[in-house]
Amino acid sequence: MKTGLSNYKAEHFLWEVDGKVATLTLDRPERKNPLTFESYAELRDLFDALRYEEDIKSIVLTGSGGNFCAGGDVFEIIEPLTKMTMPEMLKFTRMTGAVVQGMRACPQPIVAAIDGICVGAGACLAMGSDLRFGTVRSKVAFLFVRVGLAGCDMGACNMLPRIIGHGRTSELLYTGRAMPGEEAERWGFYNRLCESESLLEDATKMAKRIADGPTFAHGVTKRMLHTEWDMGIDEAIEEEARAQAICMQTNDFRRAFEAFAEKREPVFEGD
Repeated sequence: MKTGLSNYKAEHFLWEVDGKVATLTLDRPERKNPLTFESYAELRDLFDALRYEEDIKSIVLTGSGGNFCAGGDVFEIIEPLTKMTMPEMLKFTRMTGAVVQGMRACPQPIVAAIDGICVGAGACLAMGSDLRFGTVRSKVAFLFVRVGLAGCDMGACNMLPRIIGHGRTSELLYTGRAMPGEEAERWGFYNRLCESESLLEDATKMAKRIADGPTFAHGVTKRMLHTEWDMGIDEAIEEEARAQAICMQTNDFRRAFEAFAEKREPVFEGD
C-alpha cells in the first residue's frame, strides 16, 4: 500500500522529498515556528500516514529561520485554551500526544536538526525524534511549568528520563529552564553538536545513510526500541529473537551475505 507522500502537498509546514529522504520544515520564521491547532492536526495525520509509506525511508525534522520551534502559538493556541471546556481541552491534549505517538509508530527513523529556540511542544517534537543534532546556540526548554502547567506533556515524563536520566529530567521539568546546546550534548539529548551553517546538511547526511541501509530492519529496530520500554528482560530477549528471525528472511539479509562473500559493500533495497 502506497500513500503517495513523496508528492504530498503540506498546508502548514514545508515537505520536501529527495530520493528516499523527506525533510519536514516548520516554517513560520517570523514567530520562531510556533505550532497551531491546524499544524498539530496535520503533523498527526502525516506521521500516521507514514506507517504505510514505502518510498520514504527516513525523515529530517527542522525549522526555518535559525530556530526549531517555539512551541504552541501563544495567541492561536494558548489564549483559546483558556476559554475551552474540559472535554475540548482533553481533545486538544490527546491530539498533541498523538503527534509523538505517530512519530514513534512510523518505521522511518527521524533525525531532528535543532538550532536556536526549541521549547515547549517544540522540545517534545525533538524528544520524539530518533536522533537529535543540535548547535551551541540552541536552547531547549520544557517550559510548561512557566505557564502554570505540569511537565507531563506529550510523553515528556516517560521519554525524557530515558534520554537524559531521571534527575536531569526532574530539574528541567520543575524549573522550565533552558538547556544550552553544549549541556544538551553532554547530557545525551543531542547525538552531536554541529555548526549552524552545516546543521541541516549534517542531519541530512545521517538521514541518507540510514535510508541507504536495510530499511525493513531499521523499522524493526525502531519498533523494538519503543516497545521494549515496557518489557522485562526475558520478554525482551524473546521478542528480539522473533524480530531477528523475521529479518533473516529478508532479501537484504541475503544481499549482505553475498556482498561480504564477494568483498564488496552491500546495496540494500529494503525488502
